Formats: sequence, C-alpha cells, structure tokens
Amino acid sequence: LIGVGFKRIPKFGILLGISFFLGEGESPGMWAATGASIFSAPFINPIRMIEKQQRAYFKQTGAVKPIIEILKESAAERFIPLFRGTIPLMGHSFASAILGLVGQPKLQKYIQREVGDRTSLGRTATGLIASAVVSPIYVFVTNPLSRLEVIMQTSSIKGKSIGVLEACKEMMQDSSKFGLRGAFRGQGIGIAKAVVSLTLFHEGRMFMQDAFKDYNRSRGLFPE
Repeated sequence: LIGVGFKRIPKFGILLGISFFLGEGESPGMWAATGASIFSAPFINPIRMIEKQQRAYFKQTGAVKPIIEILKESAAERFIPLFRGTIPLMGHSFASAILGLVGQPKLQKYIQREVGDRTSLGRTATGLIASAVVSPIYVFVTNPLSRLEVIMQTSSIKGKSIGVLEACKEMMQDSSKFGLRGAFRGQGIGIAKAVVSLTLFHEGRMFMQDAFKDYNRSRGLFPE
C-alpha cells in the first residue's frame, strides 16, 4: 500500500507540473503525459522491482522477503538491479497517461455532451462509461509491457539480468506455447481494476478541483 502511494506521487506530480508550466490547465495533454512517463520512471521502477522480488520470493518459499534484504542485495550490485525493466515501464506509463489521464477526461466530456445532457446521467455515470470504454484498450496495450516487466524483474538480483530483447524472446516462446494467453494473461481482472481505479481517480480529481475553486471563489481569488 505504501509502495503504491510512492509510485503515484512522482508520476502525477510530474504530469501536473509539466501541464502547469505548459499552461494546459486542468486537462493535461500529450507533452505532459510523455514527460511524466519518462521522468517518473527512475523513481517508480525501484519500487516496482522490490514488489516483484517480494512476490517471486513469496511464490517460491511462502515467506515474506524484507525490503532491507532486497536493498542489501542491490547495494552489492551498486543498486543497478533496481532499474531492471525501466524501458517497458516507460512504455507502460506512457500508455497509461495517454489513455487514462488524457483520453478518459476528453471521452467523458464527449459522453456528457452527447448522452448525459439528454438523459439523467450525471458526472459519475458518464465517467464510469468513459472508463469502461478506455479500460479494455488500456489493458490490451499495457499487458504485454507488464509481462516484460515481470520477466525482467522476477529474476534473482544476484544472478544475471534479463534484457529487453531476452524478455521479448521469452514472451514470444510463451505465446507460441500458450497462444495469445502468453502475452495477455489476466486481462479480465485487469479491465475490472482499470474501470474502478480510473473512475475513482477522476472523481477524486474533479472533487478536489471543485473544492479548491469554491475555496478560491469564496475569497475572491478566482474569477467568476
């Protein structure tokens, strides 16, 4: 849970920071999403690597591997193993930002204009519909990238690292053996997770925006 929080701070912080300096307002665009996916990767990847190492260790032994032990093993290799899988992560973050953070709000506005204004559907309902449309595309694009991350980050820190090309070869072998399931495992639960998380994130974002606007209006800091 703590790791999830630390992963979100760099990504959304850089996204909103670039969006602010570019004057994009409350709707971040393509450049902000691209910058966030690249510049947040060095901060996020070590946390994802630690998470994958703990999952792999638990799957093998049934015991929890302490974070300190993972960091000590990485320190012996000058912390380089913590950055395994950075390239797939950049692609994953880019797709996530473009589809989830940039695309979903635009789609929601379109649905609100075409459907919501003609029916009784409110902001939350149209947001849920937009998330349901975007999520399958998002999961389809990011699942292979997540698979590459898993292959690269679950190998032993003390052992030889697996590069991007080697991971791609392993995924192709997996796909030839199991079909498309080799690259697109877990899509069902991934789509359900994406719909819920995207909807809740944007509802929380808009709630905070409205709260800050009301606060500033009450003090004459926001133009009517």
